[in-house]
Amino acid sequence: MECCKPLRLDLARLATKLRAGASLMVGQPDYDVYAKHRRENHPGDPIMSREEFFLERQARRFGEGGERAFRCC
Repeated sequence: MECCKPLRLDLARLATKLRAGASLMVGQPDYDVYAKHRRENHPGDPIMSREEFFLERQARRFGEGGERAFRCC
């Protein structure tokens, strides 16, 4: 019976998706997605290191350096 195939669960892929979702919920986008985007769409431009990326996103979120911070309330 074709309709009763067992559900195959890819735990590694699920874990990756959950980690990315959790990071976005706390305001920290995925560095690997950023780096891939930069390589594919801006091949000659520099790519921030993981630490630079984290610090830049944190500054953007909390308004460091005189920039306006995002606030939900």
